[in-house]
Amino acid sequence: MKIAIVYHSVTGTTAQLAEAVAAGCRSIATAQPQLLRIEGVDIQQGRFKNSSVLEIIDHSEAVIFGSPTFMGSVSAQFKAFADATAGDHWVEQLWADKIAAGFTVGNGYCGDTLHCLHYLQILAAQHGMLWAGLDLAGAGDAKAPNRLGAQAGLIARAVDGAIEAPDLETAFYLGQRVARMVGLFRRSGH
Repeated sequence: MKIAIVYHSVTGTTAQLAEAVAAGCRSIATAQPQLLRIEGVDIQQGRFKNSSVLEIIDHSEAVIFGSPTFMGSVSAQFKAFADATAGDHWVEQLWADKIAAGFTVGNGYCGDTLHCLHYLQILAAQHGMLWAGLDLAGAGDAKAPNRLGAQAGLIARAVDGAIEAPDLETAFYLGQRVARMVGLFRRSGH
């Protein structure tokens, strides 16, 4: 099962999460995650121009979106990617019924990261995708997975340019969860 992990990273922290998400996907035997990093060269005159990324997503069964939180939303580069999907991909609902999930990272404990995660969730909904949140309680234990308590997806906190272990564990779990859900969806005949 093909799972696209499309993300933008500036300082490397979102990339750390993407790698952990991919590792979680790979822990499920049939999952084939593909990391699709949005790069500066993909943005030309403010527009995302990388059709191969869109084609890989077209042929994937699930998509996991990732962006750092900047000023309470996704990065400009990720937004350029999202805007590029507003044409045929959205009109023809080419990604309808794919499993979707998301992750974000900020420097603070909040920093409006939940708004960024909700943006990713709305993007998926606009494409008719089926959102997979976290089923981890997030009881506020600073050393436990989902320590920041986001049920909509993964919110992580960067400290000195690194992602802390509980957030990397949550990223791994998110990858596993999406891969398991794709497997369940397949077995149900969809």
